[in-house]
Amino acid sequence: MSENSYETGRLNLPFVGICTFAKSPLCLDWDKLDADVAVMGAPFDCGTQWRAGARFGPRSIRDASTLFSFGHGGAYDFEDDVVYLPSDEVRIVDIGDADMVHTNTEKSHANIEYGVRKILAAGALPVVMGGDHSINIPCINAFEGQEPFHIVHIDAHLDFVDERHGVRHGHGNPLRRAAEKSVVSGMTQIGIRNVSSTAREGYAQAREMGSDIISVRDLRRLGIQGVLDRIPKGVRYYLTIDIDGFDPSIAPGTGTPSHGGLLYYEGLELFAGLAEQGDVIGIDLVEVAPDYDHSGSTSILAAQLLLNTIGRVMHQRKVKRHLSR
Repeated sequence: MSENSYETGRLNLPFVGICTFAKSPLCLDWDKLDADVAVMGAPFDCGTQWRAGARFGPRSIRDASTLFSFGHGGAYDFEDDVVYLPSDEVRIVDIGDADMVHTNTEKSHANIEYGVRKILAAGALPVVMGGDHSINIPCINAFEGQEPFHIVHIDAHLDFVDERHGVRHGHGNPLRRAAEKSVVSGMTQIGIRNVSSTAREGYAQAREMGSDIISVRDLRRLGIQGVLDRIPKGVRYYLTIDIDGFDPSIAPGTGTPSHGGLLYYEGLELFAGLAEQGDVIGIDLVEVAPDYDHSGSTSILAAQLLLNTIGRVMHQRKVKRHLSR
């Protein structure tokens, strides 16, 4: 083989190499975590009531995210005229997955909470890929003792069941468990629609416990800015995204799809607005079940939403630092 037939350096194309989130560096020693953003998988789906498979979500999102591995220069968005996620300003690491113990919700959730606590102790933004929506419960638990925050919840379902058949930590319970936490100052639940696993009384209880419930039709009537105006400004936000909040025409790969959901730009503009009007301090994205979508579009949507949201969160932090000087 001639010397000129082999290119020096690594091209790092999407379809080669080790599959980490956006081809970010891998950090498996959580005591040496040093980053601005830390991505962790939570491949747990024992909390599902119907179709399982979200345990394969983190792996599929990582795979899809390699398409958006921007390299050292970041990603230029010509509509915003902004370069998002330049590596000399934003350090993203993939810390692998929390350990799952099959059928043991308590231990699996404890391991997820431990991982998020490690990320917070390192001063990084936790981004957790589920898994079913029950993984939000340990994610929120990890914030105990911190300053209060407002939860912004994207979902087709209210997920506000207190207890059913003795189950309190399944994927229908997370927002009820969150509302019970002193660290949670309130919630805005967006995308809720159609028939629900939560009874009429559950909606009343959610509102009594500080939730503002906005359907997809409400969102389109109000517009994105109208929705943002209903969310407290200048506060800390935790963003929990159930992929079934998006329409199954673009996100069929999920356990409980519901027609009439959000479209991509509705989600992106909402998340960008949150980053601008407050401080996003944690993100989870759940319920991607790739076996129900052989096109891979659901995983691509999830990866694209996460990377674009992280980019806007970190960009707005930079803007606010400059303005405060």
